[in-house]
Amino acid sequence: MIPQMATLDPAFCRLRQERLRALMAQQGLEAFLTTHRHHIHWATGHWHAQPLTSVALLVVREGPTMLVLPDEPDSPPLADRILSYAAQKVCTLIEDMDAAAAAVLAPHLVPFPTAIGVAGAVAPPFLAALSQPPQNVTSAFQMLRRLKDPDEVRALRRCIAATDAVYAEARRLLVPGLTEIALFAALQAAATIAAGEPLSGWGNDFQCGSPGGPPRNRPAGSGEIAVLDIGVGIQGYRSDLCRSFVVGGPPGQAQQEAHSHVVSVLQEVEDRLRPGVSCRELFEHAKSRLDGWEGGFFFHHLGHGIGLDAHEVPRLNPQWNDTLASGDVIAVEPGFYREDLRAGLRLEQNYLITPEGAERLSHFPLDL
Repeated sequence: MIPQMATLDPAFCRLRQERLRALMAQQGLEAFLTTHRHHIHWATGHWHAQPLTSVALLVVREGPTMLVLPDEPDSPPLADRILSYAAQKVCTLIEDMDAAAAAVLAPHLVPFPTAIGVAGAVAPPFLAALSQPPQNVTSAFQMLRRLKDPDEVRALRRCIAATDAVYAEARRLLVPGLTEIALFAALQAAATIAAGEPLSGWGNDFQCGSPGGPPRNRPAGSGEIAVLDIGVGIQGYRSDLCRSFVVGGPPGQAQQEAHSHVVSVLQEVEDRLRPGVSCRELFEHAKSRLDGWEGGFFFHHLGHGIGLDAHEVPRLNPQWNDTLASGDVIAVEPGFYREDLRAGLRLEQNYLITPEGAERLSHFPLDL
């Protein structure tokens, strides 16, 4: 089990609130509203572990940070005001939780003469309390969250350590005849035990003999490759790592050759990681080395940022033109697919971009 600790540092939470206020000033906003528990944790250090109840955060640019909670927290989060509402009656949850939470915040939403910024989906009762339509600043907010503070990197390391425990369990369990859904359930249990608390996120790919997808009630076949692309979420942060294992024995010659090639491409990309590097150029390099090699295919992105969302900035994808920056935490995932490989493989590592280059955060072996 991973040792439990306070995930986020109050000093960095306060710094993130000030960065958020600077963004609001840039966007001409008087306040910022979110009902996403991951965002609230990022800003205040309060992790709302009960997903059945509603929470909200209002940050006033020239005023207080207000947090709406169903009950007073055991330890006060980094918010200037706590607004409480009754989420249950004799332990039965009320039927319109969002409306109850919005009602205690509504008096603080009315006075602003300009639009309030929102990020992500906000429950309708909160939007109904606004005096005018909100301004969606989701993209700008993700850019603000792009460069990770040291406490966030520590949180991501914790997620990655739990993912290591998942892959150790996968190696132990993966035999011909095991269904993908049974593997999915066992690995989720391993991740939860390693985390020492309920997961805030879990996914992504659990299929055998396929490039990826959700688990099926289908037994693994001997000689197939299980492409396990797994994200473990703990208190809002999440890893994103992929390993590929041959079911029921050593890899065949073609599988081993393809694996060696993907490993070499992953190392080439790792060697190029540093601030100022074009993410599109990294993708194009990997594509030139993988797509069409020995008649196989590389058809997906090369990677993306990770943090509170499964995919964040920067994107190692030709549809964007991002550039690496110090403080990025990224997932790099070259893959290679061909029918005779049953059906291909993908390998993924997580990295922190540093002023000098990159630090690899993931360490579970890559072998088949």
